[in-house]
Amino acid sequence: MASITLSNVTKRYGSGKSANPVIHGVSASIADGEFIVIVGPSGCGKSTLLRMVAGLEEISGGEISIGERVVNNLEPAERDIAMVFQNYALYPHMSVFDNMAYGLKIAKVPKDEIRQRVDKAAAILELGPFLRRKPRELSGGQRQRVAMGRAIVRQPQVFLFDEPLSNLDAKLRAQTRLEIQKLHRELGITSLFVTHDQVEAMTLAQRMLVMNAGMMEQFGTPEEVYHRPASTFVASFIGSPPMNLLRSVPHGKAGRILGIRPEHLQITPQPIGNAWTVEVEAVEMLGAERLLYTRLDGEQIIVRTEEEQGVVPAIGSSLHITPRPERLHWFDEATGKRL
Repeated sequence: MASITLSNVTKRYGSGKSANPVIHGVSASIADGEFIVIVGPSGCGKSTLLRMVAGLEEISGGEISIGERVVNNLEPAERDIAMVFQNYALYPHMSVFDNMAYGLKIAKVPKDEIRQRVDKAAAILELGPFLRRKPRELSGGQRQRVAMGRAIVRQPQVFLFDEPLSNLDAKLRAQTRLEIQKLHRELGITSLFVTHDQVEAMTLAQRMLVMNAGMMEQFGTPEEVYHRPASTFVASFIGSPPMNLLRSVPHGKAGRILGIRPEHLQITPQPIGNAWTVEVEAVEMLGAERLLYTRLDGEQIIVRTEEEQGVVPAIGSSLHITPRPERLHWFDEATGKRL
């Protein structure tokens, strides 16, 4: 196992005036054994950053270290990493056992050791009964576990996951997330996991690196990122539904944006204190909770309530809502950064 250090890492395609910068000076220190999620919208540079750590993309500037070694000029095979991709990349004519063992055979690992490593990985991933099957005889979730098993048997210093759950349905994604958490607890190998899904990021990460347009917006624990977002981008991207970001609400401050999470707004029977009077535009029933889409002075405000909290308000009716003062967030209107 090993730590990973990114020092002012940049990436651009092309050169001179026509150069297209895509990664802008990312710096982060990842401890030995940490599980880090790189999260952001499509096109933000998260997979490019991962591929630079893997050696599949050259870096344009800065430095990447794995353990004590600077790996800028090392080939992927020399970096002691194992990568799990979105598309499984299994050999269809090979059995599960042979798919998992293939890299070890190429490396001329002794047969007895190959058998031992594959059996151990299969036990961890509950693939023992499927070792003689071909990939076409497996479900999508089982194929992804085979891909993870192929990485495990390598016994690398670092695991790299590039959106590995994107091809699974919602139920399998949730199940496989639990398996990945269990896998990390058992193996403790330093891991970088790329996803555009903020739910995956929040549930898997020990710390998360939030990317936006090639820049690192925030690097912290899920709790830090959720409760103290560093910018309006993070506030709107992390959380489902996202934080309300308001420019013209009562009691606002010039040059500032007010942020408030939907669950930190309370419905009151009367317009007391600093309550806002809003109009209900839509209601979403989500089992144990409901989301109220309301409007105040032309701005949408989402309110999250529990199912048992009173009668469902009628569309077009008025509500009095009170923000919890200790849960207010203020951002600079010009830069979007937290104040």
